[in-house]
Amino acid sequence: MRKVSVALRHDASIGETDPRLFGAFVEHLGRCVYGGIYEPGHPTADKHGFRGDVLALVKELAPTIMRYPGGNFVSGYDWEDGVGPVEKRPRRLDLAWMSTESNAFGSNEFIDWCRLANIEPMLAVNLGTRGGDAARNLLEYCNHPGGTALSDLRAKHGWKQPHGVKFWCLGNEMDGPWQMESKTATEYGRIATEAAKMMKWIDPGIELAACGSSGRNMPTFGAWEDTVLQHTFDHVEYISLHTYINNYAADTSAFLASPDLMDGFIEEVVAIADSVSARKHSNKKIMLSFDEWNVWYRTRRQQDGGRVKPGWPEAPPILEEIYSMEDALAFGGACISLLNHADRVKVACLAQLVNVIAPIMTETGGPAWRQTIFHPFAQMSRFGRGRVLRAEIDSPTYAARYFDPRGATPVYFPLPSVPFLKLAAVEDPQSGVLSLFALNRNLEESMSLDVALPGFGQPVLDSALQLRHKNLKATNTRDKPNRVAPTALKEVRLGSDRMQASLAPASWNVIRLTRSR
Repeated sequence: MRKVSVALRHDASIGETDPRLFGAFVEHLGRCVYGGIYEPGHPTADKHGFRGDVLALVKELAPTIMRYPGGNFVSGYDWEDGVGPVEKRPRRLDLAWMSTESNAFGSNEFIDWCRLANIEPMLAVNLGTRGGDAARNLLEYCNHPGGTALSDLRAKHGWKQPHGVKFWCLGNEMDGPWQMESKTATEYGRIATEAAKMMKWIDPGIELAACGSSGRNMPTFGAWEDTVLQHTFDHVEYISLHTYINNYAADTSAFLASPDLMDGFIEEVVAIADSVSARKHSNKKIMLSFDEWNVWYRTRRQQDGGRVKPGWPEAPPILEEIYSMEDALAFGGACISLLNHADRVKVACLAQLVNVIAPIMTETGGPAWRQTIFHPFAQMSRFGRGRVLRAEIDSPTYAARYFDPRGATPVYFPLPSVPFLKLAAVEDPQSGVLSLFALNRNLEESMSLDVALPGFGQPVLDSALQLRHKNLKATNTRDKPNRVAPTALKEVRLGSDRMQASLAPASWNVIRLTRSR
């Protein structure tokens, strides 16, 4: 049994988690919208066509903000197509996913669904085939109280009260050659600046995220962020990051180490943003919006990035990744990476919400169920709110090489010293509950975890759960939806200012402690 010690300091925190850190993403892609959150005629659907069974699982998952409508889709989207009487909305070819878009679901329906789910809406504007004029018009349609053509049009469509959308993304992955009308950093920086300027003239209270590189392996990474922020610095609050971790190499140890590369990616973008700030002699801190992240590789390789063969199907079943226990472990490591950068990552969106590389799966006309990755996210969202404490970890390490085949040349990223324990500790300042998120990356041995809690007093166990399965390839299915689910973690011992636990090999664990009264 491996011994690992952790010392937590209550007087030293990384930062407070922002409520928006626990977000997700809905794109017009495959069955995420149609057959996912929206399916008129489904036995659980309400009068709006929103699936009640999916909504119940979304509330259990507890995302706090939802990005929409893309993703690659937004770079060719005319927002006007998705408003007004449904029967008059045009059907369009969607070049992002080689599908037919009916436009039966649009911006107003999305806002209604968010309100029903108690989720803050986040809208992305099209800076691919369109630009600043369409962006400011969408903002006026959504947020202006009334008395103008666009705000009155919203009222005519049935939404008299303004939507009050506060968070907006200035396009999506504009450095990617797969994007409709992709751009150089200078081209994008200029367009994003002008769009931002006009949007804030209409509503000074909004917050804006500029597009960062669509991946750390992009050949323009670093230079892109620097150039874009040189243009947009005075007009935006956030720069975006996107990461999808994979196990293409079928190397579980390296896969579980990959979230550590996510840590490095975050820290590199922070350094670039702060460099721009310093050159501008500014005290302004650009925060990070990690608005696409997940495990994704099987369907990415099988379907040429998710695009389907010609034929232009409507809501085809694409990118329907089936997640395993192994995926849930790597996913949990990514959750920990986000928590441990709460000082600068203020927004994050799990991509996506339903069916498409998602924690929730559905059968059209049938049931909905939780994928394995559902559980770490739900626990992070419910228990990860508060002060993230600094942790001093003394753990044995292992070496790994993480393979990423994307880009012009496949790359192996060496990881010479990966701690078997990856951990985040979050204290809720209101309840005083301390939540420990602990990933044991050792595939063979249990871990004897010893956590020093100086100044905490006598801890009392609130709850202790583990997510593990003897078969790392185990999945949840329609017929066996709970094959991989949290169970009680029984080996937890408490003493004065101390907690000890035995963590099973290859396990995700959440231990919650309160103070004795």
